[in-house]
Amino acid sequence: MLAGCVVLVAVAAVVSMGFGAQAISPNVVWRTLVSPRMDDADLIVRTVRMPRMILAVAVGAALAAGGALLQTMTRNHLAEPGILGVTSGAGFAITVGTVLGSAGSQYAQLVLAVVGAGAAAALVYAVGRNSPLRLLLAGVALTAVLTGISLGFRLTFPDAFDRFRFWSGGSLAGREQVPLTVPLVVIAVALVGAAAVTRQLSTLTLGDDVARALGVHVARARFAVLVLVTVSAGAATAVAGPIVFVGLIVPHLARRLAGSSIPWLMAFSIALGPLLVLVSDVLSRVLLPTGEVPVSIVTAVLGGPVLIWVVRRRGAAPL
Repeated sequence: MLAGCVVLVAVAAVVSMGFGAQAISPNVVWRTLVSPRMDDADLIVRTVRMPRMILAVAVGAALAAGGALLQTMTRNHLAEPGILGVTSGAGFAITVGTVLGSAGSQYAQLVLAVVGAGAAAALVYAVGRNSPLRLLLAGVALTAVLTGISLGFRLTFPDAFDRFRFWSGGSLAGREQVPLTVPLVVIAVALVGAAAVTRQLSTLTLGDDVARALGVHVARARFAVLVLVTVSAGAATAVAGPIVFVGLIVPHLARRLAGSSIPWLMAFSIALGPLLVLVSDVLSRVLLPTGEVPVSIVTAVLGGPVLIWVVRRRGAAPL
């Protein structure tokens, strides 16, 4: 099943590189990848659509892994970087940095996003760590506050945010020429770390007392999870803007395939996250004939019903 998910991601990647203002057939896309001729199709695929596809894969994997980590650590079906304020914290930090003139470089944006995501995660977890419902409410409240303040800054300083129009909406459009090497490396390291802590997370699901009896340092394990969620969600937000619900939808789908195995849950999440973002990105290009829809709107439309279904079926009960 995991191999099948990887094949679906590869197919979606090829299809995503064919959609746009100029449609390119899958066989031409494949030809540009294996035997480039440096014609117009090659330039479009290699300079615009391939970087966008790679960005979609990285962002999807980072957000899905962050959601799986949060849901497992908090034992809360509703935990997700976007809902718990982590994504909003990263976006708010970049917004403030832009107003102050300190978010001009890619490295500065990445650092600001990670710091903002970490501060938001620490605050929400400190407020609601003892109650799944309180954790959810704290995240929603913090998201609303930070989103409102960020919107106020963008309306007050429109010139400063002119180059962040696509980013602020949570879109992959306009990010093709942005240097992606550093964010991709950071996301890759975070994903490796997420895979490395799955066995400790498996023990934490048995309860803190059992985990301590089995030799797991509970506080250290939770801190490592928060750091990984902060880094992955912060890096994804720094390059693509605030995209929500990916970390909510994907772990629920992955859990149906992985059962009770946390390592398999992480593997399926990392595979299904890119698939969801790639499909959402393709839909964002074809929904309106006059232009593109930010991919965050598509994921929100898909994630809203999933959130309602989870709340109605399970409420805020722990995993």
